[in-house]
Amino acid sequence: MDRTETLAALRRGDLAGMGELRLPDGLSEFPREIFGLADTLEVLDLGRGSLTDLPDDLGRLSRLRVLFCSGNPFERLPPVLGACPTLSQLGFRGCGIREVPADALPRDLRWLTLTDNRIETLPDALGARPRLQKLMLSGNRIARLPEGLAGADNLELIRLSCNRLDALPPWLARLPRLAWISYAGNPAEPATEPTVSTSVPWSALEVGDLLGEGASGRVHRAVWHAPSSMQAVALKLFKGAMTSDGLPEREMEACLAAGTHPALTGALGRLADHPDGAQGLLLRLLPAQWRVLAGPPSLASCSRDVYDPALRLSLDKALRIARAVAEAVAHLHGRGLIHGDVYAHNTLWDAETGAAVLSDFGAASALPRGAVGAALARVEVRAVGILLGEVLDCCDAAPDALRALATACLQPDPAQRPDIEDVIAEIGRAAE
Repeated sequence: MDRTETLAALRRGDLAGMGELRLPDGLSEFPREIFGLADTLEVLDLGRGSLTDLPDDLGRLSRLRVLFCSGNPFERLPPVLGACPTLSQLGFRGCGIREVPADALPRDLRWLTLTDNRIETLPDALGARPRLQKLMLSGNRIARLPEGLAGADNLELIRLSCNRLDALPPWLARLPRLAWISYAGNPAEPATEPTVSTSVPWSALEVGDLLGEGASGRVHRAVWHAPSSMQAVALKLFKGAMTSDGLPEREMEACLAAGTHPALTGALGRLADHPDGAQGLLLRLLPAQWRVLAGPPSLASCSRDVYDPALRLSLDKALRIARAVAEAVAHLHGRGLIHGDVYAHNTLWDAETGAAVLSDFGAASALPRGAVGAALARVEVRAVGILLGEVLDCCDAAPDALRALATACLQPDPAQRPDIEDVIAEIGRAAE
């Protein structure tokens, strides 16, 4: 049933007992028939339309956990959301929101997406939501994070790119569970030298099949007809819009600045002269049998990847994957970058050998020098530790030393976590 048919079925009363409802774009008012599902509805997507508010009795949806209202022109986050007893995930992306009242934050808030709005300030009450795990704030006008957020002990992922932050508060890198962070495109991000790169004209490319698609762009197989050679490559064409991680321009800059490493996909050049003005990067083409290690987080898992339950790894392959990711992260830190999105869904691997590479620089940011940069690097050590623990969970047996290493990377006090080089060394010892 497509979304248009869903709306018609709702109005006929055919959807009794429905737990998930995704309505078509173009709504101008909240369909009151939704309240007929009050006892069962858990996920509601209102589509992109012209809604400016939500009904005062929205709390009647007593089982509602997830609400998507992205693309509707809300001036403020509706305060009625705070009255919804089970609401834990909110998606209000690209709405033009200027105000986030404390009353609009549900008690059980776990995942809040406010990407691409006009927000300048956030309430301290945000840090008083003990389940808050994932916070998406890229593309706003935020100049200062609320001090109350320093108490968000369960926060694991935060996206701050393309705001107006002059500095990152010291407490941010000390949050005990924070593992994934992006802040590119803020005054707080150190300036980086422009990277010299090969310019590849569109006319030199023979573009083939679509290999994959993400928030920031599409990746195609392509053949690059260079002046003296011909090379099979991957071509990433960027969509040009703000993503939850930030702007595609910053992703390209970071990918080029990362240079080459065996455990990175690696940029070969920047696209020039696309007929529609699209931006793009040429990347190393991996063999056809390589696949992503896991799927991205789901509504239920929130900030954790979703693995195929049937995936089993030998210890040798698990160690090859973990070591490759750790070495890629160490290389990036050495180049003054934080990846920001070290996940299995950004890890491509060969099931035959266990060889792996880290991909996707959409959340990458430049590391400050000194103690601030070192603290942010230890945030990313936690992400490496999470991935290490996940691949060990896919093994029939794992040495106690490796379990201890994964646990050490997850220390609540970031200062107590091992350096990334120590992580690599310990994995290497286990592989001997």
